[in-house]
Parts: sequence; structure tokens; C-alpha cells
Amino acid sequence: MKKKMKFNTKAIHGGQILDPAYNSVMTPIYQTSTYAQSSPGKHKGYEYSRTHNPTRTNLENSIASLENGKYGLAFSSGLAAIDALLKTLKPGDEVISTNDLYGGSYRLFKKIFQKYDIRFHFVNMEDIKNIEDSITKKTRLIWLETPTNPMMNIIDIKSLAKLSKKNNILLCVDNTFASPYLQRPLDLGADIIIHSATKYIAGHSDVIIGAIVINSKSLHKRLSFIQNASGATPGPMDCFLTLRGIKTLHVRMKRHSENARKIANFLKRNSKIGKVYWPGFTNHTNHIIAKKQMKDFGGIVSFIPKKSNFKTAKKIAEKLKLFTLAESLGGVESLCCHPASMTHSSITPEDRKKSGLVDSLLRLSVGIEDVDDLIEDLKQAIG
Repeated sequence: MKKKMKFNTKAIHGGQILDPAYNSVMTPIYQTSTYAQSSPGKHKGYEYSRTHNPTRTNLENSIASLENGKYGLAFSSGLAAIDALLKTLKPGDEVISTNDLYGGSYRLFKKIFQKYDIRFHFVNMEDIKNIEDSITKKTRLIWLETPTNPMMNIIDIKSLAKLSKKNNILLCVDNTFASPYLQRPLDLGADIIIHSATKYIAGHSDVIIGAIVINSKSLHKRLSFIQNASGATPGPMDCFLTLRGIKTLHVRMKRHSENARKIANFLKRNSKIGKVYWPGFTNHTNHIIAKKQMKDFGGIVSFIPKKSNFKTAKKIAEKLKLFTLAESLGGVESLCCHPASMTHSSITPEDRKKSGLVDSLLRLSVGIEDVDDLIEDLKQAIG
């Protein structure tokens, strides 16, 4: 039955086990640090909550089920998940990354792991030849986001998976923007999926949590060791809140995508907006690829005012009422972010400009409110 479940059913039942104590329908919050043992080393599979926790186990199983993966691992944040993955590399190893990526990932790559002689090459991945040209004998990992943050570029996962397998390189996809409802990279040939589950998976802006999903037993063993040894694990309350959020993921993502479509088209028609970034437009560079590998185009829309300067963007952001000016994304409420000064400020201005991230760009995380109200809010803010 589990193998035949469709996504909407998996969101509610996938990977879940009824609590053996009282058969509670919802996974209980096992708010405990340790577990009684009947004899030294004899226990029911749980000895210390950094290593394992029943609430976390159900969450890890649930996320793995959503991504059609065999193994799920939960971490205290998306960056903690990335940190754990990078710890599988050795000095001298090389990573090829998209040049348009989340500022926190870039900071972790450049400011932390580069010090340990792990080399990072940032390239435009919309053209696969750029990746081919960057592969060396030391390349161990290809890292991508699709859609990218915040430029909404689309990268061909299936083609990149063929290239990575041909060269015996692991392919990791940060699937945060799409969520497993819209895109499942393992099915397209990727080896590893990373999530900032804080965003769409949890979906209510009330938890910080990350996840990794994989199929490889040996990689799961290595990552489980790092998860326990480094200790960046989420608490049971965070896991419970995320499980609660997952149960409505399919409902929320459908509305996020519907609302974003209407807002993207509104912005495109607005005479005071210069450029709109949304992969659902037929003239988007990789629209055809997005259509093939995604169920819909997601809830994120980025745009640049026609008067392309920071002052204009700042004025719009400050005048918004329903869109809250805040970092993060993927919650039920709509947010507006100025990436250059907020989420991507750790990237140098020169590198931001190379990827098209100008100081006048605003990123909208379109929530699930009534879309007419959201459009009215944008109208009054844009003027």
C-alpha cells in the first residue's frame, strides 16, 4: 500500500508509525533527553536523544517518503544539513556550485570550508557546458539549487545527473524552493536532496529545521555518524511542528503556486516594473525544463522596478502592508525580502552583480492569503 500512495496521501501517512504505547494518531512529542535501559546496552532502540528520538524518526521517515527516498536525516537547520554533507569531503576535494545561490550556503562554502582546503567553483549552470568545463579529477560534488534563490533560474537536473554519473561525482540538489510537492530530484537522477525544511515543508514560520534525503546506504551511514558526532540535531518539538506542517504541504503548495502565478502576471503587466523573474513565463530561459521537472512553478517571484535603484525598491518594501518585510520564505503569510541587504548580504557586490542580483531586486514569498488582497497591496506600494 505504501508504495502505491500518491503524494497527497503520503503527506499525511507516509513513513508514519502509530505510537506503540497508546496508538495516538498524531506522533507524540518525546520531550526527553534519555531513555531507561533494562540492562547496560539493552534498550528499545533509543538511548540518547542526540542520537535518536522517536519524534525525529517519524519526521525523517516522512520526508524520505515525500521525496521517494530510502533514508531521511533531520538537522537543526538547513545550513546544519549542508554542513554535515560537506563534512564527508576531504582537503583537496572540489565542489562545483551554481553561481546564483542562497547567501548562507555561499558563506558556509567560502568562509568556513574553503579554509580546510575544499575548493569551490561557482558557475552558471543554465548551460551544462559550463559545468563540464569545470570538472577536474578532484571534483567530488556538484551543488545546485533549482529554482535558484533569488533569480529563479532553472537547472536541468536530469541532464546534470547523467553528467555527474558519467564522471562518478555526487549530485546534490537543494530542493527548498520547489518542495517535494513540485519537484522530486531523486526521481530525476540526483544522489542527495537538501532542504531548509524551515520553509515550505514546515510552512508556518515557527521552526528552524533542515533535512537530507538519500538512497545510498553507505552515505546514510556516514551522514548518520556525522549527525550524531557533530550534534546539530533538532529537538522533538521542532520535529513535531514540522510533521504537523507536512500534513498540509500539498494544499499549501497548490495555493502558493496559484497565487504566485497571478502576482507574477500582475507585475509583468505593471508599467512601473522593469523585470519579473518567474519560471512560469514562456519566455523564461529554461521554461521548458521547468515544465518537465516541476509540477508547477512555485510560490516565489522576484522583480526589479523600472527605476532600477535601491531607493525605489526600499520605498516599495516599506509601503507594503500585507507582505511583511522579513527574511525567510515558504510560510503561509506573504513576505517581501531585499536579498542584497538581507539574505545575500554575505556575497560580495561584485559576485552578486555577476549573477544578476542587483540592489534594486525584491523577492516575494507569496503566501496563501486571498490573492486579490495581495495584488491590491502591491498596487498601493508600487504606486
